[in-house]
Amino acid sequence: MSNSSYIPLGNSISEQIYLTLKREIIAGELQPGTRLIVLDIAGKFQVSQAPVREALERMKQEGLINGIPNKGSVVSNITSKEIRDIFVLREIIEGYAVRTSMPTLSEDDYEQLEMIIRSMEEAVERDDTLGILELDMDFHGFFYKRCDNQAILELWNQMRTKVMRFMAISNRHHTTDLLAEWHRRLITVLQTGDGDAVEEAFIEHMHAYKFIHMD
Repeated sequence: MSNSSYIPLGNSISEQIYLTLKREIIAGELQPGTRLIVLDIAGKFQVSQAPVREALERMKQEGLINGIPNKGSVVSNITSKEIRDIFVLREIIEGYAVRTSMPTLSEDDYEQLEMIIRSMEEAVERDDTLGILELDMDFHGFFYKRCDNQAILELWNQMRTKVMRFMAISNRHHTTDLLAEWHRRLITVLQTGDGDAVEEAFIEHMHAYKFIHMD
């Protein structure tokens, strides 16, 4: 772990620890296989072990870390097979989610999506990798929530963090400067009301990351 970490104000101690460790995993500062020792983390943040355990449990639920016998908590690995499987699934369910949501979108909905994009631009200016990825997931997650299919929403919630980790890797090779503009193009296609064009645009957007190969 880095010696100093950005600690957001106004959050609980457990939340602060969770966000800091998550940021370090997403940024690649904590590599797969790295042990996360409760006592060491508590010492770093100068807190008791209870909030650390709470943060680690939340990270386990998201798949960021695994519990390994005789080792405790370690940063989980993410393989190219997992990424391929996730992208195949995402193409299927996101296409459905967007098609289903599109006819119900109001001007307020489009304004909400635009607000996400503006926040994304601000995060890019701050070089806030975790913020950029969270907002990217918020944009796409909007359609999973609006498609009114609980099973699809649960699938999205399960794969969201792994998608973020993969995108963090791809963004190390590609600039995030155009990310907001890419999402504005998706809104433009949505406003045409053409279901085939919308599904094709979202899938093409996902393909921009797919060619990154992982060990």
